[in-house]
Amino acid sequence: MGVFALGDQVPDIHPDAYVHPDATVIGNVTIGPESSVWPAAVLRGDEGEIRIGARTSIQDGSVIHTIEEIPTVIGDDVTVGHLVHIEGANIADHCLIGSGSTVLPGTEIGSGSLVGAESLVTPGTKAPAGSFMIGSPARVVEKPVPAEALEEPVRSYRARAKRFAAELRPLDYEPGRSIHPDPQGAQNGD
Repeated sequence: MGVFALGDQVPDIHPDAYVHPDATVIGNVTIGPESSVWPAAVLRGDEGEIRIGARTSIQDGSVIHTIEEIPTVIGDDVTVGHLVHIEGANIADHCLIGSGSTVLPGTEIGSGSLVGAESLVTPGTKAPAGSFMIGSPARVVEKPVPAEALEEPVRSYRARAKRFAAELRPLDYEPGRSIHPDPQGAQNGD
């Protein structure tokens, strides 16, 4: 697993959280209970603090960073989609940050908000609770955010993290050799 201290800065990962072996967590990072960090995600708390709440998923390829002046805070029950970049922002509880989005320093996104895929949330943006933001730069549109759009990904990734924690195992793979599952859990190369 790619979990690293940086000098005196040591990640604080709740025992009920799941960090995939191919994710990277460095320095001043706190990850709450039942949260998950997926393959190729990077949480780098070198210049300031990163706080991830409970039941939040940081999905594949996402980059969470911080700046010295502003911590990066992501609340409870938040879904951070694939390939998202968040830096020096405050994202309240029950939000969904769509795949490929960028959320820049000084941003505050209110509870129950949705940032659409590929959106660019510019520095200092303040989005009230229940906002639906889309575009580049992202703007709030007059459209309610359905609760199910925010709740279902949280449920799904909590279940997925439990499965991965229980069932994920490395295989002894070599190029040019096929792997066939064996009912007893061994591998056969043909």
